[in-house]
Amino acid sequence: MDGLLDRYAGLALWLQSLIALAGLVVVALAVNWLIKRVLLRAAAPYLDRRSDTADRAVARLATVIPLLVVSRGIDLVPNLPPELVTVTVNVVRALIVLSVAMAISGALDYANELYARRPEARSRPIKGYIQVVKIAMYCGAAILMIAVLIEQSPLLLLSGLGAMAAVLLLVFKGTILSLVASVQLTSNDMLRVGDWIEMPSMDADGDVIDIALHTVKVQNFDKTITTIPTHKLIADSFRNWRGMSDSGGRRIKRALVLDQNSVRFLDEDEVAGLKRFRLLEKYLARKQDEIAEWNRHELASDSDAINARRITNIGTLRAYVIAYLQSHPRIAGEGFTLMVRQLPPSPQGLPLEIYCFANTIDWAEYEAIQADIFDHMLAILPEFGLRVFQQPSGLDLQGLATPG
Repeated sequence: MDGLLDRYAGLALWLQSLIALAGLVVVALAVNWLIKRVLLRAAAPYLDRRSDTADRAVARLATVIPLLVVSRGIDLVPNLPPELVTVTVNVVRALIVLSVAMAISGALDYANELYARRPEARSRPIKGYIQVVKIAMYCGAAILMIAVLIEQSPLLLLSGLGAMAAVLLLVFKGTILSLVASVQLTSNDMLRVGDWIEMPSMDADGDVIDIALHTVKVQNFDKTITTIPTHKLIADSFRNWRGMSDSGGRRIKRALVLDQNSVRFLDEDEVAGLKRFRLLEKYLARKQDEIAEWNRHELASDSDAINARRITNIGTLRAYVIAYLQSHPRIAGEGFTLMVRQLPPSPQGLPLEIYCFANTIDWAEYEAIQADIFDHMLAILPEFGLRVFQQPSGLDLQGLATPG
């Protein structure tokens, strides 16, 4: 050993420094391998197997040990200029601060993952708050790293931030707006992961898949992703369909446009024919008794039918549609609005609007239920002497043409 040391002492000064530096690097790498390959593997059974976020955070924290070896060992390397030693120590210390900050960032991500597994995470996400903490932490780490590199107190740097307040407010304007918006969205329960929202100004129509500090991601029904700045959800209006989803029913609001020329009174034979409909038996019996009673009192000495009350085909259709919807197995009942109403007539016909709720929120089932109802309505109209209004087509105009 003494001979080896004598031979080392006889080498050129630059070669001595190079060998010592190589030895320091080897020791640092050996320590890094020992910690990450041996100690971390030994601790692996005690870490969360459902996520590798905690593993990465611990690995980043373990990087501090080799950096400490370099920081302490650089003083033992002979013949190095003091300035180089000082710069190396400062850079290594700055890397230690960065490693600790990255480890804390990983720990915060792991905390967010643990919280996301809880049921209340859908309505009260904390990802935005985690990101605010990480921004503040990285800002603090940056100040500490600069202070270490220039060998000044961090308080000196902080004292100069007052003059930079306006600049910082301008730089972090988006972050501040997003933070306020995120707090409002969460505290007022305006948005949750899984909500179906519509925001025409951003071409968003789909399910919320992620709520972060700066952005909210919406997966549209065509599987495209729309990214919305968080503060836009406060500044602009959007529609949230959560109430519909929670209620278990989905609204059907559509009108049949009838030809007004087909609206008329029903004669006794037609009323008798409509009594074949089981859904109209009670309505027609009650309506006939009501009209007969009114006519007997109001028209005792008037035999002109023009002054009498009579049953109309559109009124009977309206009663039939109500009864049909009430008996439909896929239409929601108690607690949901159900009505059939006439809208104001227009040059395009007389709208008869159906307003009810399907007892499902599944889109495909909802469309099938709605189509089934209107298929039946369109097919049953001739039984009431009514016609659907539509603009004349080429075939209609061809029928009007006179032979040449």
